[in-house]
Order: sequence, then structure tokens, then C-alpha cells
Amino acid sequence: MQCLGIRSRSRSRELYLQEQSLKVAALNGRRLGLQDDEDLQALLKGSQLLKVKSSSWRRERFYKLQEDCKTIWQESRKVMRTPESQLFSIEDIQEVRMGHRTEGLEKFARDVPEDRCFSIVFKDQRNTLDLIAPSPADAQHWVLGLRKIIHHSGSMDQRQKLQHWIHSCLRKADKNKDNKMSFKELQNFLKELNIQVDDSYARKIFRECDHSQTDSLEDEEIEAFYKMLTQRVEIDRTFAEAAGSGETLSVDQLVTFLQHQQREEAAGPALALSLIERYEPSETAKTQRQMTKDGFLMYLLSADGSAFSLAHRRVYQDMGQPLSHYLVSSSHNTYLLEDQLTGPSSTEAYIRALCKGCRCLELDCWDGPNQEPIIYHGYTFTSKILFCDVLRAIRDYAFKQLKGKILLKGKKLGGLLPPGGEGGPEATVVSDEDEAAEMEDEAVRSRVQHKPKEDKLRLAQELSDMVIYCKSVHFGGFTSPGTPGQAFYEMASFSENRALRLLQESGNGFVRHNVGHLSRIYPAGWRTDSSNYSPVEMWNGGCQIVALNFQTPGPEMDVYQGRFQDNGACGYVLKPTFLRDPNATFNPRALAQGPWWARKRLNIRVISGQQLPKVNKNKNSIVDPKVTVEIHGVSRDMASRQTAVITNNGFNPWWDTEFAFEVVVPDLALVRFLVEDYDASSKNDFIGQSTIPLNSLKQGYRHVHLLSKNGDQHPSATLFVKISLQD
Repeated sequence: MQCLGIRSRSRSRELYLQEQSLKVAALNGRRLGLQDDEDLQALLKGSQLLKVKSSSWRRERFYKLQEDCKTIWQESRKVMRTPESQLFSIEDIQEVRMGHRTEGLEKFARDVPEDRCFSIVFKDQRNTLDLIAPSPADAQHWVLGLRKIIHHSGSMDQRQKLQHWIHSCLRKADKNKDNKMSFKELQNFLKELNIQVDDSYARKIFRECDHSQTDSLEDEEIEAFYKMLTQRVEIDRTFAEAAGSGETLSVDQLVTFLQHQQREEAAGPALALSLIERYEPSETAKTQRQMTKDGFLMYLLSADGSAFSLAHRRVYQDMGQPLSHYLVSSSHNTYLLEDQLTGPSSTEAYIRALCKGCRCLELDCWDGPNQEPIIYHGYTFTSKILFCDVLRAIRDYAFKQLKGKILLKGKKLGGLLPPGGEGGPEATVVSDEDEAAEMEDEAVRSRVQHKPKEDKLRLAQELSDMVIYCKSVHFGGFTSPGTPGQAFYEMASFSENRALRLLQESGNGFVRHNVGHLSRIYPAGWRTDSSNYSPVEMWNGGCQIVALNFQTPGPEMDVYQGRFQDNGACGYVLKPTFLRDPNATFNPRALAQGPWWARKRLNIRVISGQQLPKVNKNKNSIVDPKVTVEIHGVSRDMASRQTAVITNNGFNPWWDTEFAFEVVVPDLALVRFLVEDYDASSKNDFIGQSTIPLNSLKQGYRHVHLLSKNGDQHPSATLFVKISLQD
């Protein structure tokens, strides 16, 4: 009888937990605006899917959406797998593709109908998950369900994201799933939140919230603890400055705040009312045309309260000027995923670059087997991909915003083959200066395949005929006005070293050349590890096509992405007037007074940080964050300042430190906010960053929304700052 009693108790416990799980899933479904959605329900139920890795590796695995509606659990047969390694977050997904639309499914699942195949592509460099569903309906549920969750998570406001995140941390900490929180579980919860709290302080707030005196927190007590935890003193202080002794902001008080603190050009009753309408959660306050402290925080966390100008998130610049008047987001050896000598080539690299706003791609075309052109880094051991597959990727991903027009930059034929040359009449030769320059480094030459000494290549007439506006030519030097030089439809390429040399020797000559001609800059040949150079100096000289290795994260790509966030992230940014004037006297290497000289004083107060992500996956590790603010621009404006280190707090670190910068050429300046985890014995770990062109930086109390190492948005990680810019 006793045994039966134990069994029935454990059975009822199981039913209770199931019921709780369903309640939590329903709550999170509602938060996402997807209550009773059949696709969401199918994902919560889970299903058996075939995971595909190669032509001989297909394994059945069970996949299920967790009740937090933000993590997927995958069954694994590996004995050593930890429970954490069997989970991945919805936030890590770049996109979900239906059909044979990745290299894996294209190669290894051709025998399976497209309507049963789908792929989950991740934001970071981790491998794509290629899957086969048992039926087209199952595949549809997964594809539509995941897309809906991604879309709805993205449209949550910061407060909802914070609630959702804290709720999932609570669920993780509640080990016995009794919906109560013991003191030990509270300590685990704080570690999940990336905050180290002194035990005596944690015990103090635990006792304060434990009204029922049961030595555990439940329901309203957890809510009270949550409110205590998420209270932001700096917001209370800012709100009190604006509201005086009042509990709410009137329209007039909000207008005053928008004018005097936020320096909003359109500050007036219309803007104030629209912010109340958009961000005030209390219907009563809305009716009375007032903003509560909650509404004020919602506004500051929104795109309207962001440090990056909301107006610059759309295309606002004149798009009718000559192409040479724009900086163009451009990649180098786009097909490579890793290094320049032996790394893999992939169509996925083109998709990633296009999704990051790249508008100038590189396709190194060579003769392949069966008359099929291939793409790879010539004379090296990088893998090869089909030219036609790359064209498909461009067709599918390039025209979400472009106008359906493409310019081809390439070589044109100059003459027929010399007598005795191989090939028919269609085979002719050109000099390959670009390739020769890329291979100029002896160290590189020693590690590549045999290459013809004369650097002559055979080129198909048909390909030559397609090149009209960007004919690749050897640079013959700068010409003085009125003398014939490079034609407008010709384009020269420069290695980074040569470009820097030209800027040093003839900075103004380069600037004038770039008013009417396109210049392409590419990384030096010795950068075989796909490292990048700083693009800023090249932009200062008016160079348009400054090509970087998009696959390599780092400060250079951060600044690059920051520059092209401007103008609606369309991939084209209009150069300042002084870089478009054929008679310009601007020289970035020998700065003198001129129309570009507009001295500004920039003050940035770094106040606090919010929900900084853990760097080390170790459960007990907490970050020690510090913030560096950098100015990138002409050499005179380059500067960097650092805050102190805050130990053991990634949840709500507080610095309240002010920096002053002088900027003389604001049109070329960018501001980079970098957050690192300080380490006394080794290199600091990257936590997050955001780079904003100075002209896109908003004044006043603002949140800086941080990006990951790969340039993706962290869901809730922010810095709270105060910015002022004066002449």
C-alpha cells in the first residue's frame, strides 16, 4: 500500500508540473500575442525530425519549444552533452528557410520533396541546422511557428522583453518547479541575471519580501522582489528633474524636457502627445494627457529614446547623385567564410553579407569542370563553389531593397592572344593587376599554388562585353584639372598600403580624384587570416568601395556597420559636400581651415548599464564591466576614454562618469561605445558595442542599444547615457 501511495503521489506531482508548464506556456504565448496559435501549439508539443549532416548522416531527433517560448530543446544521444548544450535560443536564429535553400539540403536531401525540408540559420558562425519533417504540414508548423515567434519577439517593447527574460531566469532557478523560491534558488536566480549580490544583502531583501514568513517567496512576493530588483534610481532621478514634485508629467512638462534636455527639433505639444499615446501604459494617464514614470521609461527604452536618430533609420539622403558621391558598403572575397588560403568558400557568405547591407560583392570567376564557371580565391587552396549557386543567392537576397540594377566591375579585353597562344579566337588575355597585387607578399606567394609569372589571364569575350561602367584599369596617377586621365567609367583598385601611401603623398589629389571616379580599396596580401584594416582613413579620402572581410568580426567591422546604419541601412551613404566638390582643398592628412572645419564639444556621461550578457558560460561567473568611448574620424579627432571597472555586476552596473571630446570635422566622425569584461591577467572579453555616426547621435538622456561581436542586436543589453553637443 505504501509503495502505491508513493507512486500515486509522484504521478499527481507529475500532473501538477504538467499543468504548471501549460500555464507558463499560455502566459508566454499571450505575451507574444500568439495565444491559441496552432503553429505555436505544435512547437510546444514537439516533433520527431530528421537532422541532416551529410549524404550518409541522417539521424532522428526530437525537437520541442520550451514553455518560455524562447528556447528549443533538442534531444541528443551524446553521453557528454550537458542539458544547456541541448538548448538553443530563438534569439540566436537569423532566419528559417523552407525547401532546399542551404548548401546542406541542396547537396544531401535532393531525394526528399522540398515541402518537407527546412533549415534554421543562426546569427553567429555556428553550423546551420538542416531538417526534414515527417510531413509537409509538420514542416509548415515549424517554419511558420518560428517565424512568428521571431517577428513577435522583435516587436516586443523593452519592458516586455525584460519581463520575459526575468521570467525565464526565474524558471531556470526554480529547480524543483514548485513555483516558490527558496533562498538558495534566489541566489541561483541572481547569478542567472549576471549579478553578484553579497549574501547578507540578498538575505535582507529576501526577508523583506517574505511577508508570509514561509522562508520562500511565491506569487506577489516574487513580484515585489522583481520590482525592487528592476527599480532604476537613475530613471527616478531624471523623471523627478522633469516632473518636479508631481507623480506624472503634464504635456507642458514633457515639452520642456524634450526641448531642454533631449534637444528635439520638433519638440512641441504634438510630439509630446504622440509619445504619451505610444508609450504610456496607463489608460487613465493617457486620458488625462499625462505620462507616468513607467511611460517615461518605456519612451527612453524605445527607438524614440535611442542614441541613434530615429530619422536616420530610413533613407533620408538625396539618392539622385553620381555613384562616386556615395560610400558603398563593400566586401572583399565575399565567398570566404574563414582565411584567404585554405578556408571554405560558401554561398552562405554572400547571403550573410547581403543581409548585413553589403552592396558590392566580389565574385572571383574561373573555368570549372564541364564548362561550368566556379568561384574561389585563385591560386590558393580555398574550396570552390558554383557560379550559378552564387547568382541564385544574389537573386534571392539582394533585391529586398535594391532597384534591380547591377553594375559589373571587371577587366575588359585589350588585344588578341600573342602568336602561338593557346585557345580559339574567343580566348584572349588581360593583365591581372589586382590578383598580382594581392599576391605581392612573398610570404603569401610561398603558400599558394603555382601561378603564371607574367600574371596574364585568359578572359572570355562574353564576360568582357558585359563590363561597361566599371572597367578595371591600372591606376596611372592623378591628373590636373583639364588634362585627360582616367575615364569616368573606369575604376582602379588599390591595396590598403598603396591607398595609405597615396593619402600621405597626395591627400588632396586623392580626394579630388574620388569626386568623379570610383576607387576600390582591398586588404593587403599579408592578411591571410582575413583580418581587416581601419576603413576610416579611406573614407576620409573620399574612397567609395572600401572592401572589408565581412566574415571577420572586430572593431573595424563594428565601425563599418556603424557607418552604414545611417541612411536607413540601405548600403549607400552620401559623402559630405567637401568630398564631392571637384575644387575641394580638403586634405585629411594635412588638416587646414575650410568648410569642413566646424569645431564641436561633445560631452558624454556614461550613467549605467542594463542586462549585459554573460561572457563566460560558467554559471557562477559574473562580468566586471567597463565602458570605453572612442571617437573615429580624422587623425586630430581620434580619441578614447574609459570608465572604472564595476565588479560582479552585469545586471545594472552604475558608472555616472562624464567624458569631454573636441571634434573639428564632425561630418567624418563616428562614436563607438564599447563594453568589455575586465580581466587583470588576460585580454578583456568583449561584451557588446554600438557605433554611431556623430551626425546620427541624439542629444539628451538616451539608451545605447548594444550589438554582439557579430553585429546582431542583443535583446535587452543597453547603456544609459547623457549626450550634449555644442559649437
